[in-house]
Amino acid sequence: MDHFYWLFPVSGVKTYLFIPPLVAFVVSFFTSMGGVSGAFLLLPFQVSFLNFTSPSVSATNFVFNIVAIPSGVYRYLKEGRMAWPLTWVVIVGTLPGVFIGYYLRILFLPDPKVFKLFIGCVLLYIGVRLLYEMSGPSQKGKKEMKALEDKFDQRTKELKDFQKTRMASGLPPEAVVKTIHFSFTKVEYEFWGERFSFSTPSMFLLAFVVGIIGGTYGIGGGAIIAPFCVAVFHLPVYTVAGAALLGTFLTSIAGVFFYSIIPAQPGLSTSPDWFLGFLFGAGGFIGMYFGARAQKFIPQKFIKLMLGIIITFLALCYIIQFFI
Repeated sequence: MDHFYWLFPVSGVKTYLFIPPLVAFVVSFFTSMGGVSGAFLLLPFQVSFLNFTSPSVSATNFVFNIVAIPSGVYRYLKEGRMAWPLTWVVIVGTLPGVFIGYYLRILFLPDPKVFKLFIGCVLLYIGVRLLYEMSGPSQKGKKEMKALEDKFDQRTKELKDFQKTRMASGLPPEAVVKTIHFSFTKVEYEFWGERFSFSTPSMFLLAFVVGIIGGTYGIGGGAIIAPFCVAVFHLPVYTVAGAALLGTFLTSIAGVFFYSIIPAQPGLSTSPDWFLGFLFGAGGFIGMYFGARAQKFIPQKFIKLMLGIIITFLALCYIIQFFI
């Protein structure tokens, strides 16, 4: 199998060609069932197992998003579940944050040890959030969203039974997001006959902060911004997911651009390893597809508990290594 052993010249990584797509497939298969992106776990794999520690690893992680996400975005566009006002606010807020994140990465976090501490802090937030979602207080706050989900499933089933065929869009007309009001102060839209709203400046500020974190880490920020939209702004996850995915996709393109074009200090590699990123993305593309299909066969609580424990353990390992 030596002829499958490959040296990636940009990153300096030496591994078998099947390893990146295989790891991305496994990670994305399980994380997609938990409702989070696999990008935040692929970066620790590259740092710890492939010894890819330069700022290029953040840019390469963005390439993973660019390859893996389009299938999910297409699904939301086709089904009319893209909340465009939310999407544009997220994109406009995140882009300048990614730009700042790039400079934080190359100026303050080029040291692998310090960068691992940063990774640990981000992972700790995601892991604790997943574990919190298993708790009683979190479950109580989801009752309204569960009622909306039941309404969604029941109405869709009734319509499909009535038509005796698969609907072209897969969704009844009521499930399409309709913009009611969009201004610099407030956004309001309708979904399933119910209206939802949020403050435009507040959402912009959240997206800006997430953009800084995502630009530094090498993720678009969907795993961070989506839970805030649901828990803090009380928006239905059916309308948040598409906006978070599209925002992650576009900001990942911007991230790759910043890391590739903006000059860094001499000797510091920032450009992505395109081939390595593509291999990760190909595995993630397939993993997300099969993960979405298998989701209904595996209890959500089990998936989130497993991911929460693994991610929290990994986060603590990265944080502890900084102080040893």
